[in-house]
Amino acid sequence: MTDWPEVDLQDAEAVAERRDEVQAAVRDHAGQIAYALARLQGGDYGQRRFDTERGEWTVKYEAGDVEYLRYDPGSGSEVYVVSTKQPPETGPLATALEDYAAFVAAFEEYVASLDGVLADAPTEFPAPASVDGVVAERDRIVNAIRDTSDAIARALRRYEGGDYGTFTARVDGTRWELKWDEDGTSYLRVGGEGGVYLLSQYEPPAAPDLRELAPEFAGFVEAYNDHVDDLESDLATVQL
Repeated sequence: MTDWPEVDLQDAEAVAERRDEVQAAVRDHAGQIAYALARLQGGDYGQRRFDTERGEWTVKYEAGDVEYLRYDPGSGSEVYVVSTKQPPETGPLATALEDYAAFVAAFEEYVASLDGVLADAPTEFPAPASVDGVVAERDRIVNAIRDTSDAIARALRRYEGGDYGTFTARVDGTRWELKWDEDGTSYLRVGGEGGVYLLSQYEPPAAPDLRELAPEFAGFVEAYNDHVDDLESDLATVQL
């Protein structure tokens, strides 16, 4: 039987406990830096690199707290001083912490470089122009189009029956489609799939689209009237 040297588990536990204690202190301190970076950069997620004479430090933060703190000594393997995974080995951790003060100094230098940057930034601006007039005029035109479209929708429902349907027509070569349901006009679309919705259940049309297409709406109504005239002509030939 081979005689192995006795393993001192107490010493190993002591080293591990000291490592955990040191790393917890670093995490708390780096968390303050991460929080400050999140405030400076204006977001909950991001990262920033800091260079020292010995290497490069990268702080990544998430939800305003440190996600990881990575040290790259340049010559040698990088080490995650703080991470959400396993703790670093004791030796690489000790090497990284020899440069930690330089990392903190680089962070402080970065903060100092921002001091006074916004000193001359203006805080008074011209008053924004009111859109009340444009919105009121848009709503007036859209409501007029909807009133006429709803009248068409109700007539189509009476004639065709059912709770929904469509009426399409071409105005100067452009396809217009009115979809109706039991409440009236579901939508009025110009240009087929991917076209402009003059009426919809979601949002009003953009002012430039409305300015371009509103004058053409009369042509759509005329096409509908012609459709009704054709129906009447068809029925006029029926003899009972």
